[in-house]
Amino acid sequence: MSTHNAEQREIQAEQSYVDTVYERLDASAKVAQSLVVEGMARGHVGNEGGLVERDAMVFQAQRRLSALNAAHDGLVFGRLNMLNGESRYIGRIGVRDAEREILLIDWRAPAAAIFYQATAQEPSGVVRRRVLRCSNDKVIGVEDDLLDGENAPDDMVIVGEGALLASLTRARDTSMHSVVATIQKEQDEAIRAPSRGATTIGGGPGTGKTVVALHRAAYLLYTDRRRFESGGVLVVGPSNVFMNYIERVLPSLGETSVTLRSLGEVVDGIRAGRHDKSVAAAAKGSSRMAGFLSKAAAAPMPGAPTQFRYFYKDDVLRLHPEQLDRIRRQLLKGAKRNRAYARAPQMLVDALWRQVRGERALEKGQEEFVEIVTTDDRFVDFVEDWWPPVEPIELWRTLPDVIDRLSQGTFSRDEVAALQESWADAEPSIQDVPLIDELRYLVGEVPQADDEEDDGPKQLMSFERREREERVDRNLTTQSIEDDGFAHVLVDEAQDLSPMQWRMLGRRGRHASWTIVGDEAQSSWPHPLESAAARKAALDGKPEHAFRLSTNYRNSAEIYELAAKVAAIGVPDPDLADAVRRTGEDPRHVVVPASELAETARFSAIEILGRVDGTVAVVAPRAALAGLQADLADLVLEYPDRLRVLDGLDTKGLEFDGVVVVEPDGITDEASAGWRTLYVVLTRATQLLTTVGTTDRWRARLS
Repeated sequence: MSTHNAEQREIQAEQSYVDTVYERLDASAKVAQSLVVEGMARGHVGNEGGLVERDAMVFQAQRRLSALNAAHDGLVFGRLNMLNGESRYIGRIGVRDAEREILLIDWRAPAAAIFYQATAQEPSGVVRRRVLRCSNDKVIGVEDDLLDGENAPDDMVIVGEGALLASLTRARDTSMHSVVATIQKEQDEAIRAPSRGATTIGGGPGTGKTVVALHRAAYLLYTDRRRFESGGVLVVGPSNVFMNYIERVLPSLGETSVTLRSLGEVVDGIRAGRHDKSVAAAAKGSSRMAGFLSKAAAAPMPGAPTQFRYFYKDDVLRLHPEQLDRIRRQLLKGAKRNRAYARAPQMLVDALWRQVRGERALEKGQEEFVEIVTTDDRFVDFVEDWWPPVEPIELWRTLPDVIDRLSQGTFSRDEVAALQESWADAEPSIQDVPLIDELRYLVGEVPQADDEEDDGPKQLMSFERREREERVDRNLTTQSIEDDGFAHVLVDEAQDLSPMQWRMLGRRGRHASWTIVGDEAQSSWPHPLESAAARKAALDGKPEHAFRLSTNYRNSAEIYELAAKVAAIGVPDPDLADAVRRTGEDPRHVVVPASELAETARFSAIEILGRVDGTVAVVAPRAALAGLQADLADLVLEYPDRLRVLDGLDTKGLEFDGVVVVEPDGITDEASAGWRTLYVVLTRATQLLTTVGTTDRWRARLS
């Protein structure tokens, strides 16, 4: 019997079993759908209990239906032939037959761990490990690893060259895919690490850090669903491009309840996608920024009145700047700015009353004084101008007006100029998001009274309503700013986080466990010691479990040998992984005049698109990106699903079959971390790499 015929018979046999599993999956989906219908019907009971029961039933049924639908494509991916004759099928979720017998083991279950941990040196009772390659519900191929040849039956068929090597040559598309079928032992150990504390996953490019971390999130949800689903799992990545790239991984593993946010989207209501220039970005990210923001949160709003004069009976009452500053400090003692809003009118009125000396005024008494003053529009307008409720975004917009005055000695002249230039844009940058979050915590949420009648100072100032004021002050319905409700926080490309970004994430993970993914050699943040201190503060003493992934599965050895030389310039002792395959394709380097740069980049991209089946990226320095995107716009339209034009930072975490790097010297020169950024860019390529530049200085430094 030919090898091809043997493989086809094995595929047909596996297809029969896969069909059985899908029949049960469809049956489970029908049950879940019927529960949705039944739950909706219970809402017609006509009482509150019926509505609650409906919502609970529909929620649970819809969640199960979503998991079943998400896992449908490639549901069954693995099989173990055990020494005792047992066969175990491994899949994205668990499936049982009508008698509750196991048909498919969830890849996260303890019984499935051996699928990833068994080796030829330690087979652990596994004779053959098989990976089923499926398209939707159809088996299109199998790949076998014979782990215990001595105990293999004579008629056992072994097919293929191994699942891992087969997956390495697969063309890339626009999304990251799960690797449940090809997880290696060291990766599996990181996935199944203890849930408490912080698990750090390090290693060079192409070692699978990101996808391992995402599989870990799915594993944690499986092992302790009540804790992690009720508390929430937050996944944070460097950019919207990256988040779009990874968004399908967790749903394909049956998990649809995880929150995915880029660093520009962590704060509710803010969506930022642009980066600042290097000087402004470094200043905004520095821990020095926290002190400046604290001053800004306590300072008067630009244009606020600095004094107040009021005529009452025979007296001229004044609030001088010094008095107002003193009252401001008293209001802020132990209270956030917006929380003190309701107390401001009373303190101002008390300060005015203490100045009353006239006999007529004293004879009328304090009660009448308060009633007259607090219903006078002049006083009401003054209070609203002097101590208005402040939205954090409004306060952020005042920063360019106050930085000169409030940051003396904190930032250099160049930094102040760069910050003011960056804030000229009315829309926040990615580096501004943690600043807005910091202000949000410093000033508190804008208060909303329970009763709309109590909206504003006029309704809170009457002496006759002081008792009512105190009641309202105690019952202000303020949106919580304590964003530490997540049970688990997963941070990818953590080496790039600034101290201010660590502070932002630390607030959301005070009581959480963490998964932290990174590689210092790929860091774009220029001050690693400062960032390390902020990271330590964010983790707040949590125990850490460190894992290092040592094998580069992404890059060909030819590409990675070049990239490793670049890494050694950016970092004294980079963590270099071992590339496992060679393609015979060395990187190409082209030097051309500036007038030919765009056309040469176009030609190189077209050439690579013709040689690979998957995706291609053209990567340029940030300053040249807009021009290059315009030059290649027609080519992107021709290959919308295959070609991207990006800057170096936006390639973080991505991979492409081919990469064209435009002006490598421009990338190394644009920031202090430029060599590390170039290292990142070079290691995005899995098969083909071409560099195109008007200079070749960067290569001269490698020799």
